[in-house]
Amino acid sequence: MITVFRRVLMSAILFIIWEAISKSGLFPAIMWPPLLFSSHGEATVLGTLFQGIADGRILEATGRTLSRLALGFVIAITVGLTLGYLIARFKWVDDTLGFLVSALQSVPSIVWLPLAIVWFGLGETAILFIVTIGATWTMTVSASTGFKNVPGLFLRVAKTMGSSGFHLLRTVILPASVPHLISGLRVAWAFAWRALMAGELVGASGGLGHLLEMGRALQSMDLVLSVMIIIGVIGTIIDNQVFMRMERSVMKKWGISAQL
Repeated sequence: MITVFRRVLMSAILFIIWEAISKSGLFPAIMWPPLLFSSHGEATVLGTLFQGIADGRILEATGRTLSRLALGFVIAITVGLTLGYLIARFKWVDDTLGFLVSALQSVPSIVWLPLAIVWFGLGETAILFIVTIGATWTMTVSASTGFKNVPGLFLRVAKTMGSSGFHLLRTVILPASVPHLISGLRVAWAFAWRALMAGELVGASGGLGHLLEMGRALQSMDLVLSVMIIIGVIGTIIDNQVFMRMERSVMKKWGISAQL
């Protein structure tokens, strides 16, 4: 409850600062966008935001964006877990594919957009490719690290009791790797979300990124800021209410959470 109060208070303080700067007239229009710091800037932005929600435009765009994110994220998790297991299981795969994955992880996902457009054209497939690429390499590295760090004692005991193959993976390796996998999911989601926003700005119809681009083309700063608020709110809610809670629960269950 205290945490919620602090966050609400912080948001209120930022709004008051925005309002004070808007009313002060200290910043001429030549220095700041008129709708960012003007006498009615905050009212215009909030009005556009509520109007967009009321007429369904923002809700429709949000649904389109989240559906793209969900599909790409599921593909990235599947591919990442598979590659991570192969890298952890086979030394020659680690020496070859593992090195390549580490190199690709440092490449921003937006860099892949020109290739995606050439390969798939401007459409859903290109956006899906960008989202998947944005999360796959991070998930692969986290998964391989988790699988490699399974205590050898667990594996020896399981093999002594006759476990092997898929049964060993399902009952020992995956459960023991859960803390690493959950942390990887959280980071991979963040990369996928950013990649999706960048991709929608350029190559897709519908979605929040498309609304941002529309606001830019129309010089509508109120629409741009409204969509930015929605993007920030969605990102914060998913990170805090889904992945952070999941991570804390797992850390507590495994007895590795730290209290500073």
